[in-house]
Order: sequence, then structure tokens, then C-alpha cells
Amino acid sequence: MSKPDSDKREGGSLQHEAEHEKPSKRNPVLFYLMILFAAAFLLLLMSFLMQRRSNQEAINNLQQTSNSASQSLENTLAQNEALTKQVEDLQAAASENQQTIREQNQKLDDLEQQNQDLNKSTQALDWFWQINEAYVRGQYSLARSLIEEMGQDLAECLPKESITDNGRFSPYDRYQEIYEALY
Repeated sequence: MSKPDSDKREGGSLQHEAEHEKPSKRNPVLFYLMILFAAAFLLLLMSFLMQRRSNQEAINNLQQTSNSASQSLENTLAQNEALTKQVEDLQAAASENQQTIREQNQKLDDLEQQNQDLNKSTQALDWFWQINEAYVRGQYSLARSLIEEMGQDLAECLPKESITDNGRFSPYDRYQEIYEALY
């Protein structure tokens, strides 16, 4: 055979072998890049999951804080309402107490006036007794001087009604009778 034919056969068989030959070795740089890409992807995935977990914990903490603040606000509002009610009740009680104090002061003033009237009436009755005694004994000048000392204001304090049911004069009427007889 000829050399070109043998070269052709050899070239054809080499080509045939090259086409059907399985590469036994892969490119190591490509394999290394795939490992690095997979590691980077895993690291990114882990970072994402950790960030998500951290964010979820932060959200849970914020919700708990928000719930706690809401509860605290509700408690404060409830206390405020209770205190407002207490203030209103105390103001109403103070108003009632002021009214009671005014009523008691009025009663006290009335009692003091009654006491003064009774004291004047007692003094007037004491003077009247002395004047009546002097008049009955015939000591008219003494009776006149006692009437002048007693004064007209005290004479107005004498009881105008008789408390004895004997049909006699009241102390005021008897005083007027003595006064008219002497003047």
C-alpha cells in the first residue's frame, strides 16, 4: 500500500479513536470552580436563613414589647379612669360635707342666738322679779330706779306668754302694768 493510504488509515483510525474515546480526566479547574460556586451558594443560603431567624426573633421581641406596652397603657388608662371616678366621688362627698357644714353652722348660729335670747330672758326675769318685789312692797322709787337700770331692750326679752295656766298675766304684761302705774 501506499504511504498516503496508510497515512489516511492511520489518520482515520486516530480520528475514530479520538471521537470515540471517553475522556478519563475532567478539567480540574472546572471542577474546582463548581465546588467554590456550590460552597458560596451554601454560605449564602445559611446566611439568609440565619438572617431570617434573627429577624423573626427581633419581630417576636418587638411584638412582646408592643404587647407589654399596650397592656401597660391599658392598665394606666384603667387606673386613670378609676382615679378620675374617685376624684369625682371625693368631690361629691366634699360638696356634701360642705353643705352639711353650712347646715351645722346655721344650726349652731341658731342655737347661739337661742342661748343669747335665753340669757337675756333670764336677766330680764331677774330684773322683773326685783321690780315686782319692790312694787308689791310699796317701794316705788326703788322700782323706778330698777326699771331705768333694766332698760327697755331687756324688757322686750320678757316672756310674753304665761306658762302657768292660772289666768294671770305674763311677765311682760305684768311689767307693762307696773311701768304704767309708776310713770
